[in-house]
Amino acid sequence: LQELLRVMRTIDDRIVHELNTTIPTASFVGKVDAGQTCKELYQSLMDAHTSRERIIKNCIAQTSSVVKTLREEREKAQDDLALLKQLRKEQTKLKLMQSELNVEEVVNDRSWKVLS
Repeated sequence: LQELLRVMRTIDDRIVHELNTTIPTASFVGKVDAGQTCKELYQSLMDAHTSRERIIKNCIAQTSSVVKTLREEREKAQDDLALLKQLRKEQTKLKLMQSELNVEEVVNDRSWKVLS
């Protein structure tokens, strides 16, 4: 998940470069439609943010479901150490995904400020 998010955040990481290469300088103003270029950049940023958020929330939902199932199994078999270990592993994974959602919010805010 983290590797996928890193790749998907490329547009956010390169937002300043994208702006510098897509918005024309005074000498090229007549050759490039800056408004259309900004709209396209805005739309690609919006699409990237939406898809990343959807992926993260989907992973959180799936992992939450696994954690819930493991908790129910743990209630029935409290002496099963392997089950406890698996539950802890899934809980850690869930916390990591939830923190990725917070990171995503920070990355998105930064990109929108730069674009503005």
